[in-house]
Amino acid sequence: MRALNERFRLGKYLRATLIVADFVTLNLIYFLSVMVTGTNEVFASKMFWLILNVSFIPSEWVFSGLHNTRIVYADRVVLTAFKSTLLTACVLLSLLYLLDVPEIPFVNILVLFTFLFIGISAWWLISRKLLKKARELGLNFKRVIIVGSGPTAEAVYDELNSDLGYGYRMMGVFDNKPSPAASLEDCFYGSLGDVADFVHLNRVDIVYYTLDFENNELMTRLMAVTEEEGAEFVYVPKFDRFISANFAMSSVGNLPCMTHTLSPLHLRRNKIAKRVVDLVISTSFLIVSPLIFIPIAIGIKLTSSGPVFFRQKRTGIYGSEFVCLKFRTMRVNADSDKVQATENDPRKTKFGDFLRRTSLDELPQFINVFLGNMSVVGPRPHMISHTVEYSALIDKYMVRHAVKPGITGWAQVSGYRGGTKQLWQMEKRVEYDVWYIRNWNIFLDFKIIFLTVWNGIAGDKNAY
Repeated sequence: MRALNERFRLGKYLRATLIVADFVTLNLIYFLSVMVTGTNEVFASKMFWLILNVSFIPSEWVFSGLHNTRIVYADRVVLTAFKSTLLTACVLLSLLYLLDVPEIPFVNILVLFTFLFIGISAWWLISRKLLKKARELGLNFKRVIIVGSGPTAEAVYDELNSDLGYGYRMMGVFDNKPSPAASLEDCFYGSLGDVADFVHLNRVDIVYYTLDFENNELMTRLMAVTEEEGAEFVYVPKFDRFISANFAMSSVGNLPCMTHTLSPLHLRRNKIAKRVVDLVISTSFLIVSPLIFIPIAIGIKLTSSGPVFFRQKRTGIYGSEFVCLKFRTMRVNADSDKVQATENDPRKTKFGDFLRRTSLDELPQFINVFLGNMSVVGPRPHMISHTVEYSALIDKYMVRHAVKPGITGWAQVSGYRGGTKQLWQMEKRVEYDVWYIRNWNIFLDFKIIFLTVWNGIAGDKNAY
């Protein structure tokens, strides 16, 4: 037990070290802000410095758990940094008012919290990268076992082993079935009766319980064992992978239950935030669009006869239809509403091929975004014929229409762009679209926009 306790203390030291580093980052940013904004007597005073550090304490109390979370995506880290900055700002301004501190120029406060958001985001992303690297080298790992060997156990195993940087060391799988699922065959396999002794002898940190909740005798016994050994007990209910992250704990009286939430985008405040971003981006682009649209229009007219814009009915939010705009990249043909473009499609013009490979053909869709029938980021809108076809072939295909379609999306920046010659390609695209809908946040949109621009500059082999 002494070795076990030492290991837990090291974990606490790590979190404490990262919290200290958070405060170091805060103070470096403060001194930088003083240098940038000039010396305001109050802003540069020791009193303000002390109040700022005190104001950061509630943020660390609420959000420093991020340092212990092993599986979290970059956009979530940035979103948490934004919340941390906002909370710190609210506490600071409240304290300044209550303590009757002389007025500080607005620009000083604005610069301070802009720098704080950028600095904390950067530090948390860098620290997570460093921790992942350390875990890849075998440091700061967690010993885990899985109780159960069915599909839910497979899902847990796949998640924990999807990245060595998460730092999970799989110790074994336990069930009374004759043999585990195929993906679990390389793990140590024992019976349910072996779990308690295994946890005791192997200093297990986390027990993932994936069996039916009705087996309460075994579950109660294992919970008692983990409490005695200082391990963590995690019950994983049997949910489909598509919906596993979208149940919120609630209650009916004293009865615990879980409420299904389709998407964060169905909350009014998130809808408003996304629409504001769409309007800002689309309006800004459309103001300068003549500088881009006119040369492209001339190029289209010089290389083929027909209209500059290609108009096509696509499936929008909740299955509604809208007219999607693109620059025409093909010669006028009768199959444009039925047949997808292919890599060496003879219908494409040379200039149209260039537009497709650089994604410039999609730019008129900013008009759709401004009009409100598309978003900058979302599942790509499909032709009506494809919606009819794939909705009958792919489970949860229509879920992708629960939000507005986008100019770019999570599937596109994840490598699933272009034609879908085989059904599995569309299935993967749908899987990524549904994941985006379930896990949306505003910083995920910014991440996708950045990756889209980056791919456009670097070139995308699937762009044709």
